[in-house]
Amino acid sequence: MKTEASKNKITVAARLGIGFSLIFVMMLILTGLSIVKVNAIEGGLSRISDVNNVKQRYAINFRGSVHDRAIALRDVTLVPDADLKPVLDTISRLDAEYQKSAGPLDAIYAGQKAGLNGDEQAILAEIKGNESRTMPMIKHIVEARQAGNMDDARQMLLEKAKPAFTDWLASINKFIDLEQLKSEMESQQARQVAHDFHVVMLTLCLAALLIGAAVAIVITRNIRKALGAEPDEVKALASAVDRGELFHDVQLRDGDVDSIMSVLAKMSANLRRTVSDVRDTAHGVSEISGQISHGNHMLAERTEEQAGALEKTASAMDELTSAVKQNADNAFQANQLAVNASDIAVKGGTIVGEVVDTMNSINTSSRKIVDIIGVIDGIAFQTNILALNAAVEAARAGEQGRGFAVVASEVRSLAQRSSAAAKEIKTLIDDSVSRVDAGTRLVETAGNTMDEIVSSVRKVTDMVGDITTASHEQHLGIEEVNRAIASMDHVRQKNMTLVQEASNEVQALQDQADHLNQAVGVFKIEQLQMIAGGREIDVTPPLMALKSGT
Repeated sequence: MKTEASKNKITVAARLGIGFSLIFVMMLILTGLSIVKVNAIEGGLSRISDVNNVKQRYAINFRGSVHDRAIALRDVTLVPDADLKPVLDTISRLDAEYQKSAGPLDAIYAGQKAGLNGDEQAILAEIKGNESRTMPMIKHIVEARQAGNMDDARQMLLEKAKPAFTDWLASINKFIDLEQLKSEMESQQARQVAHDFHVVMLTLCLAALLIGAAVAIVITRNIRKALGAEPDEVKALASAVDRGELFHDVQLRDGDVDSIMSVLAKMSANLRRTVSDVRDTAHGVSEISGQISHGNHMLAERTEEQAGALEKTASAMDELTSAVKQNADNAFQANQLAVNASDIAVKGGTIVGEVVDTMNSINTSSRKIVDIIGVIDGIAFQTNILALNAAVEAARAGEQGRGFAVVASEVRSLAQRSSAAAKEIKTLIDDSVSRVDAGTRLVETAGNTMDEIVSSVRKVTDMVGDITTASHEQHLGIEEVNRAIASMDHVRQKNMTLVQEASNEVQALQDQADHLNQAVGVFKIEQLQMIAGGREIDVTPPLMALKSGT
């Protein structure tokens, strides 16, 4: 992304374009000026060869024709009649040649007056005037000679024709000299243009060289300023960064903050810090993943220990279930015995006559009840012990064993109450036995004693019913505990699955950390050192040495 500062700066391409454009403009100016000067020289030479020389050639033809006709006209007055005809033919031929050159010159005079200056027009008019004056004289001399009037012909030739021919030739020579002068002026002007062009060419070439040198110096200085160093040094630093060597110390020029070398140095420093941070982070991740892996291993071991504890608890609960079931059966039997005892006591009240026998039976039954109460007391004691063990196991289970602990506490409370009731029953039975022993002596009070026995038996029946109810509640509580243990085992299995998944994730994290370490391992952020003679020697090549490719 271009920054605002970079947008305001002239790019290297723009600078090169401006420099070459200036040189190109100078070349265009030089080429244009060359074309103008060459065209000027060509125009001058063209005017010399195509205009002035043509006019001069026509004038020279005029002069030859006039000069030769003057000689032929003289011969007209000198040759005999036999030789007159060839002379006259010569005059006619020379006149035709004159007219042959006069026609194009007249065309120039008539159709291209813009190509004739005032002097040319005046001289041409003078030539034509001399021609007009001389041609009748030539005709008069020829006619006089043909008529045999030799004296008249000679007189006309000497007195009038000769000066006319002289003036005619003079005007023609004047035109020839004018065209010669114009050609010389055109030639001089062409030489001056060539000289000026030579000077201008040298000046413009020198200016182009100076401008090109100045542009080259400015562009070179700007490029070196933009690079911040020699191109080889910039290339060496870039190659070092490409190879992952981030430890080179770059010496920047004073005030260099935005050159390519400065940017590369900042990039190398930033990469060095980034690679160092990534490397430290990767090592930290590796160490943390190792710790997590160790924690997962410990958690797995504890989960296995918890599984063993749950198995022991389940086994103990099975034993407790059997004991509670047996306790319930005994309580039911005790209840039946209490009912029977109550019936016997009622019958004893109605059959006073059979008091002794009945009291003996009651004594026997009371002793059985004492034994049963002992059994009940033993069951209550065992229940109390089992409830205590269950409470301990619930405490081990922690939060999930809290409900189980409450149930165990209730079972223990019921067991204690059963034990207390059994002891009380035992006390009552002992008292009943004592009364039965004294029944023989206290027959008169047998009725009242039987009433007390009936009341006591009813209490025993109620207590045994309570024991039965408590045993049923114990059975329900134990089933709840068994379900809680099953739920704990299910949770344990889930924990084992989560521990395994966590181990897999930790291993993946460890692999990623190793891959990251390998990825940043290509970068070298510290200089290589070796030990020689008890001192460290830096064997890292300096930045300038990298230009040689070592």
